[in-house]
Amino acid sequence: MAGRKTYHHGNLREALIEAAADLIEEAGPQGFTLAEAARRAGVSPAAPYRHFQGREDLIEALALRGFEIFAARLAEAHNKGRPNPLAAFTRLGGCYLDFAQDFPGYYMAMFESGVAISGNSDLARAADRALSVLVDAASALFASLPAEKRPPARMVANHIWAMSHGVVELFSRGKPGSRTPYAPADMLESGVIIYLRGLGVMDA
Repeated sequence: MAGRKTYHHGNLREALIEAAADLIEEAGPQGFTLAEAARRAGVSPAAPYRHFQGREDLIEALALRGFEIFAARLAEAHNKGRPNPLAAFTRLGGCYLDFAQDFPGYYMAMFESGVAISGNSDLARAADRALSVLVDAASALFASLPAEKRPPARMVANHIWAMSHGVVELFSRGKPGSRTPYAPADMLESGVIIYLRGLGVMDA
């Protein structure tokens, strides 16, 4: 079996993370057991315990990997938008939607599994790295404004994160609000524009 071959080459941890991502995508964060992940990876039920204390530990590892990928994709999207601060900033919301679409298993482990980010220092740092891209983009966007008129960059980053997350949860991946005549990306873009106009960053 391919899983056995992967295991013998020393990649059992990676194989289990990939198996968990597939299982979560299919059945949700609570819809699989560690034994099922082992079976999907092609190893014995006892093998995962070489790397993970239990199912929750595996989900935390999956969430950590997800935040690392997410942060890298956000940074790439931000850099592609430079040197225009507005273009760089607005690309980040679309990146959020793309990540949820491209990596649903990781996304659900990160945001829908109930994993305690604050209880895992590695996970907390990875999440902060992702948020820091949004904070830096917001800071660059407001740099030309007088200091007294600049909104708090972290607050703005949190607002955009929340807006992006809301669009994913309500209007993407077969969610209850997905039967809308507007594409999720269009809804998010218009929301960001309205938000930035409200802050006085964009002209009406």
